[in-house]
Amino acid sequence: MVPPLPDLAVYVHWPYCARICPYCDFNVVRARGREAEAAALAEAVVADIEAQARRIGPRRLISIFFGGGTPSLMDPAALSRIVATAKSLFEPAPDLEITLEANPTDAEAERFRAFAEAGVQRLSLGVQSLDDAALEFLGRNHGAAEAERAARAAADAFPRLSIDLIYARPDQTVEGWRRELGQALDWAPEHVSPYQLTIEPTTAFGRAAARGQLRPPDDDLGADLYDATQAVLEEAGFEAYEVSNHARGEAARSRHNLAIWRGAEYLGAGPGAHGRVVLDGARTATVGARRITDYLAQVEKTGVGFEVAERLSPRDAAEERVLLGLRIDEGVALSALRALGLQTATAPVADLLEAGFLRIDSDRIAAMPAGRLVLDRVIAELLTA
Repeated sequence: MVPPLPDLAVYVHWPYCARICPYCDFNVVRARGREAEAAALAEAVVADIEAQARRIGPRRLISIFFGGGTPSLMDPAALSRIVATAKSLFEPAPDLEITLEANPTDAEAERFRAFAEAGVQRLSLGVQSLDDAALEFLGRNHGAAEAERAARAAADAFPRLSIDLIYARPDQTVEGWRRELGQALDWAPEHVSPYQLTIEPTTAFGRAAARGQLRPPDDDLGADLYDATQAVLEEAGFEAYEVSNHARGEAARSRHNLAIWRGAEYLGAGPGAHGRVVLDGARTATVGARRITDYLAQVEKTGVGFEVAERLSPRDAAEERVLLGLRIDEGVALSALRALGLQTATAPVADLLEAGFLRIDSDRIAAMPAGRLVLDRVIAELLTA
């Protein structure tokens, strides 16, 4: 009997944005005036995927995810070519899922049908807020009414709709946040990703916070907002299958994100894109050249776009499994802890179990609700033991 091919997800990073949001620390650039460069980048992504496919060999393709940046600014024909390339190089799974991140501007919504025809099945819509003042604060280039129009257009164009929201904004209240969630649920998405606003030091928000001009909610209010998120979405029939991801049923869960959290291989293509693939028998971390011009030159020179390919040690791989696996409700195999020299009967694992932060189900360890609230601290306890 021929063994099944290993699963593979493909991530394509499209770095162009109409506007750079003040909280964003991703690898992004302004799109204006870069049309020729964008066309060259699409060709380089195709070449990169082809070259990486030759290196890693046969795989079963379970997901293609276009992230960024704002990949809904892509030429749909370019996206279609990338999809066709990946499907021709790897064996597509019967339930292959193709996801596109988009912003809810009217201009982008007009392109939804073209992306659906190019093969996209799931749209991840960056709504972020349903309050116009909050959207202005977040530097978004859409309003609440525009977001609703885009969400309804996306629901008509794609089989699956996911919306992203940001909470723990300055001056936000629990009551106001519950109203926002309720309004968003009226659009009938089957997947919601609510993220707590994180102030990164390299962003415009980070610099404002350093000057004392921006103060996010304190930890207690942040916890209250998190609890309200869980309560509202659970009451609406959503399962919190990951710390910041909620789905109406198993079929609505993001196949791409699950692949990463479960430790599957994923190929990264595009400027700054990260990947985890098996090269020469070892799980290897790849990172694409960050600058677009450097990425284009790297592909032209070597075939592949990554300029870093680091073999992960068994311990590094185990740490990554714990770091990612504890984010999802199913947790991670206990063998990952043993690879780190951790035992369930001794500290810190035993202490975290006794405190109700972790639980053991059969041969897996997972975060309890109390542990999810402070997951970064729980993981730090495990990985620094």
